[in-house]
Amino acid sequence: MDIDKISLLDLNIFHPEEEYSIFHRLNFTRTVEGKEWLRLRFQEPFHDLKSINQTQQILRLIHEALDNWPEDITNGTLMVMEKFFSTQLDSIPHDSSWINAHFYKLFHSPDYAIIRFSLLHFGDFIRGIRKIIRLFEEKTLPPNLVAILERANRLTEDVHLQTLAELQKETVLSPKQVLYFGHYIRNRFKNATTELIEIYGKLDGWYGMAAAMRHFNLKFPVFEQSEQPFIEARGLFHVLLAKPVDYDLHLDQQHNFLFLTGANMAGKSTFIKSVGAAVYLAHLGMGVPASYLRLSLFDGILSNINLTDNIVKGESYFFNEVQRIKNTILKINDGRKWLVLIDELFKGTNVQDAMKCSSTVIEGLIKINHSLFILSTHLYEIGEGLRIFPNIIFRYFETEVNDDQLNFSYQLKEGISNDRLGYLILKREKVVELLEQIPAK
Repeated sequence: MDIDKISLLDLNIFHPEEEYSIFHRLNFTRTVEGKEWLRLRFQEPFHDLKSINQTQQILRLIHEALDNWPEDITNGTLMVMEKFFSTQLDSIPHDSSWINAHFYKLFHSPDYAIIRFSLLHFGDFIRGIRKIIRLFEEKTLPPNLVAILERANRLTEDVHLQTLAELQKETVLSPKQVLYFGHYIRNRFKNATTELIEIYGKLDGWYGMAAAMRHFNLKFPVFEQSEQPFIEARGLFHVLLAKPVDYDLHLDQQHNFLFLTGANMAGKSTFIKSVGAAVYLAHLGMGVPASYLRLSLFDGILSNINLTDNIVKGESYFFNEVQRIKNTILKINDGRKWLVLIDELFKGTNVQDAMKCSSTVIEGLIKINHSLFILSTHLYEIGEGLRIFPNIIFRYFETEVNDDQLNFSYQLKEGISNDRLGYLILKREKVVELLEQIPAK
């Protein structure tokens, strides 16, 4: 699925501040290698149902095995292993006789200590890999997981490695064992170690996805083959919120345009981002923040949410809005299935101009029936003129005012909001009072 950097930031998939990043929120990996593999996976959502279904199958299997997932391998384990091969050590004798072992320990004691310490971590690593392999024995596995586990098995089935892995974690290696295993791993296991760390990074990435699903109670979406795009969601929520309110949504070819209104802070932006994030996570093959999500495969997501002006280029906010809409139209007019998310269109110009521009854009986008659109606006006045189009549905977030206090239900309701609460918020935050206290000059 295609998505550009602007949309990734708009949807908070990635964010410079980790607390606002969905990737960071869902990162339950245990190692740097796993985290980096997961980061790459998050940057490349799938384009095909086969890959999505295979990933779902893998995550289901790992989800079942979470309580038995080995804890032998840590970030420190991998760091020590990698450093073992990059550290300059005096040559380790091939002959691990008693004399050679004690001679090496006596006259090369710093290197001996490094080898013995590193071997403990190699033992943990091999032991952990073997445990993971056994977790999936006698289970029906997708081809890509079969290939990975078979390769890991071949790389760790050597008798030297098996012997090291079978030693108890508390075992104190003798000088002969230190030389025996140290020589083998240093001279025969370097390339295999690199490959196994790469394999474990992928397994740790999948583990992190499955662990996040359990922690946040994410559910696997149901994809259906369809020539036309659709989304049917129940209990949809935003995973970044500590106490989220859930939503229901249904968009399809007959009703492919959602016109969303409501006051500031009523929940419009959060709702739009919730939909986009759920569709995005679905195309990664993982669970989504919803009690139920059924959808078609999308070719891409485009958003227009957090645009800014560009002082260096001398470009105004409004100019950047126009360019983003222009690029969106050029992209989605290709017959493919897009999810288009627009929050507060044309904020960078006066109200009358914004109304005319918004109506023009919406009436043009309505003609595109192979994509889904969610557009929010404060300009509720233009909504009445759009009722003639049968494929638009109207929803709003209601705000109640009691004694100058705002109450947000964050629930979608059918219709168009006409709330105008800007001055009330200004008054509630005592800005009006502060302005009145400024002495006249």
